[in-house]
Amino acid sequence: MKLVFLGTGTSQGVPIIGSNRAVAHSTDPHDKRLRTSAAIVTDDNKVIVIDCGPDFRYQMLRSGLSDISGIIFTHAHADHTAGLDDVRPICYFYHHDIDLYAKEDVMNALKQRFAYVFEKGETRYPGAPSVVEHVITDAPFTVEGVKIIPVEADHGWIDVTGYRIGSLAYMTDVKHLYESSYEKLKGVDTLVINCLRFTDPHPTHMILSEVMQVINRINPRRTFFTHISEAMGFSAVAEKELPKGVHLAYDTLEIEF
Repeated sequence: MKLVFLGTGTSQGVPIIGSNRAVAHSTDPHDKRLRTSAAIVTDDNKVIVIDCGPDFRYQMLRSGLSDISGIIFTHAHADHTAGLDDVRPICYFYHHDIDLYAKEDVMNALKQRFAYVFEKGETRYPGAPSVVEHVITDAPFTVEGVKIIPVEADHGWIDVTGYRIGSLAYMTDVKHLYESSYEKLKGVDTLVINCLRFTDPHPTHMILSEVMQVINRINPRRTFFTHISEAMGFSAVAEKELPKGVHLAYDTLEIEF
């Protein structure tokens, strides 16, 4: 299997509209970050998307992906859910529903924001996306034969759900990991986790010193940072300042696991 980084930026992306930071004017494509999202591509080319933010349409086109089997949500914030309407052409061209996997509170938020998507009966708009709800818990579940283990974490004021798929763990928007979650992450070879910036603590996201404590405890062979802000600076410079085995992910990066 492989993981495709569809987006690696924060809720405002990189560059931010109106920003005067030097990185906002970078010509390095690694410094152009859409909102955080990823896709798991199985060995038989089934695609499982993790989060669909406001850049979802372009992310799919850019990556060359067209059909998806389902979307797994980490939490309800707009930068991770606002692209749900963009699954409409997938439903139309491939003639199937889109399976949605989310905790109950996240599913309820989706129903509130996208009420027309979940509408039933004669009042349903005929062009609306067609979805199937799967409310998940902390228990493992399966998508396209792939076992997925939810990993709970704290996002400051709300919980967020990361996912372990085989030897890979995908964690974003984490401020603290719960003790029980470390048990689920034992033996992880590849860790994807958010790192907002090098310094200046944030109430809902980890900075480098905080995420390094997590990395040192899990001890993966390799780590890729996502949900990266402009404050991280130029990718080429920041990459050189990271410890061995720790890297900045970038949009369109693909890693096998």
